[in-house]
Amino acid sequence: MAPASYNCIFNTICVMNASTCLGTKLVKRLLKRGYTVHATIQDRGETSLKGIECEEMKLKIFESDPFDYHSILDALKGCSGLIYSFQPPSDYPTYDEEMGEVEVRAAHNVLEACAQTHTIEKVVFTSSASAIIWGHDKDSTSTDYLDERHWTDINFCRNFKLWHAMSKTLAEKTAWALAMDRGINMVTINSGLLMGPELTITNPYLKGAAEMYEDGVFVTVDLDFLVDAHICVYEEIASYGRYLCFNHIINQNQDALNLAQMLSPLPSPPPSLEEDTMIIQQRISNNKLNKLMVDFRGHQPQMDQNANQDICLS
Repeated sequence: MAPASYNCIFNTICVMNASTCLGTKLVKRLLKRGYTVHATIQDRGETSLKGIECEEMKLKIFESDPFDYHSILDALKGCSGLIYSFQPPSDYPTYDEEMGEVEVRAAHNVLEACAQTHTIEKVVFTSSASAIIWGHDKDSTSTDYLDERHWTDINFCRNFKLWHAMSKTLAEKTAWALAMDRGINMVTINSGLLMGPELTITNPYLKGAAEMYEDGVFVTVDLDFLVDAHICVYEEIASYGRYLCFNHIINQNQDALNLAQMLSPLPSPPPSLEEDTMIIQQRISNNKLNKLMVDFRGHQPQMDQNANQDICLS
């Protein structure tokens, strides 16, 4: 059973898409917490669950495509909750102007399927901080922070070809519209840039990285923290709305250099850059999530806190 302190009665969760690092880690963590998990993958022929030891009846694997409404319904059958994240289709992996329509269609199918699955009690929809940070006027005298109340400006994204931000914003707005219309209990996790071995310089979140840095809104998140955030907002009965999720901000020159070195190893930078100690003022806040997670992280089972580094599905 999940921790009783969270008044959680949701015992079977669908994780869509379990083929990602986030999805795989969520499956493993939820199984350890006593849940039954329906893990969806998009291609059973190329993807297999690795390194997951559990009772056979606790894990069910479904080949489910977010563009195939009936396959979503099959995966959701008998589930009381869904944790959803979008993975671009293998034949259309690049974020461009058309990806917004693709991601919106997937979000629409998934939320509509949830509305038709009468056992679904809660949906955690994985969105992005990029659906929050773009297109806001920066007042040099203002101390206001960007947070969950803000939305990225779609026209700004179109003008500057920020296709990832545009797609995430359109998809999340579509999900919220359907959730409110169909009476679905939904929360979103607006994640910063996910750090890890899979991160490359081609990651679409990085479009506009220099501007994010200069504006004090370039935020990142570790996989463990992101997984905890998803489970926390799912289990906490009082969770609501959007949650901006990050545990680090890149606002110092050394942080930016470290990230650049990780993405594209280069010879040592000039000493003048390494000696630059200026700190960019932070203009983004995740206080709403942090308040919710204070008790959650303190009450995690010992096996969660000491979990070994998990591998991704491949």
